[in-house]
Amino acid sequence: MLAAVPDLDLIVVPVGGGGLISGIATAAKALKPSIRVLGVESRNYPSMHQRLAGIPVECGGDTIAEGIAVKDVGATALSIIREQVEEVVVVEEETIERAVVALIEIEKTVAEGAGAAGLAALLQHGTRFAGRRVGVPISGGNIDSRVLASVLMRGLVRDGRLVRLRVTMPDVSGSLANVAAVIAQAGGNIVEIQHQRIFGTSSVRSPEVEFLVETRDRDHTDALVRALQEKSIKVFAS
Repeated sequence: MLAAVPDLDLIVVPVGGGGLISGIATAAKALKPSIRVLGVESRNYPSMHQRLAGIPVECGGDTIAEGIAVKDVGATALSIIREQVEEVVVVEEETIERAVVALIEIEKTVAEGAGAAGLAALLQHGTRFAGRRVGVPISGGNIDSRVLASVLMRGLVRDGRLVRLRVTMPDVSGSLANVAAVIAQAGGNIVEIQHQRIFGTSSVRSPEVEFLVETRDRDHTDALVRALQEKSIKVFAS
């Protein structure tokens, strides 16, 4: 990394037990003493962050960053990190998911949660990296295909590119076709339809239909909802 970009200011490294960041910090500072190294952990497993802060280590819970889900750190790694690492920050689970999605969509690189943690730090703590040349090692790509699929779909929902529309309509011939036509005219792509006649309906004469719709972005979703409302269609987006 330093051979490719000698003027790097900072390297951001995922932290589990501390071995990876200890090695990177030792090697990087031997090559360039002025470089700074920063670690990153999941909010659910901030063992190194807590050790450095001198507070009791409390970790646990589900995390997509299983590769750095470590309940305590190594003594040797801790001593090196105290000397060589600027800080260890923590990031939210949602931000790690965003980083996985960004690496796929922008860099066409598949990373596991732990591997994407460095980029998650840039996404969550962006202001502290502004104007600095930052190196981010992608430290692993061992992610289950089903987990990856869920993360990508959740990313679409988070960005407003996949929306669920719950529409209440009269139970008469042509109602479903009319609503589908409005969605199509507004540029939405219907992925799935579920017609609910029993649960969650205010009247047997007014069933609820749930549309799963692809849109370009959140603004497009808002425009689609407005188009339905302008046709006096009762709709709720989520």
